[in-house]
Amino acid sequence: MTEFGDLAPTLSAVGLLMAVSAAVLMGSRVPHPAAPALAILRGAAQLAAVSLILGAVIASAGWVAVALAVMFAVAAMTAARRLGWGWWHLAMVAGSMAAGVAVSLVIVFATGAIDFTPRYALALGGIVIGNSMAIAALAGRRFNEAVTERWDEVEGWLALGASPRLATRDMARRAVYSALIPSIDQTKTTGLVTLPGAFVGAIFGGLSPLEAGRFQIVVLASIMAAGSVTAMLLIRLLAPVRVRPARLL
Repeated sequence: MTEFGDLAPTLSAVGLLMAVSAAVLMGSRVPHPAAPALAILRGAAQLAAVSLILGAVIASAGWVAVALAVMFAVAAMTAARRLGWGWWHLAMVAGSMAAGVAVSLVIVFATGAIDFTPRYALALGGIVIGNSMAIAALAGRRFNEAVTERWDEVEGWLALGASPRLATRDMARRAVYSALIPSIDQTKTTGLVTLPGAFVGAIFGGLSPLEAGRFQIVVLASIMAAGSVTAMLLIRLLAPVRVRPARLL
């Protein structure tokens, strides 16, 4: 009864926050002003569904593997759409993300930093996959924008006989770094500006602040490693540009 009693204030707060975001964007005539509100509604529906099945999933290694596979597939498709949908883009994004996520999770569980249990595999895997998706999308879009804006320079390099990879080398390096900036800033300010969700969740789950902090730093390091590998591999696949890219919406 208590859980349902808490629902009305939650719905009121979420509804007001959605209204604020929509009103601010609409008042400023920003494109797609309803996008944040729709994203919240979709996220709420997805969280409700996940909450109902999580109890059964988290106790089974097989179901955890299925859940992670579904998360990864959705993440890869979402990032690929941000780069302009195409099977080749999907293959590049999925391959880059898979390498980054695998490197991070193998290191964490192989060293024993976190116990290799279904519960921790699902929690850490979901966090790393989600962040890798965002980094892949940022890296790809930043590279595309840089090449489009500086196409005359790229074309000049190509005319002088430079390889497509060399002609876009500076743009590729900057795109990788730009994609990592949000994660770098989050890591640098952890504990000073924000208390990350994994840290707060671990405390609410009964861990001591020291253990929660240990878990959080492993999570942050995993995100940085997975994101670095993901961005670097994706941009290496995108970098050999021979024709001017189409502008992304």
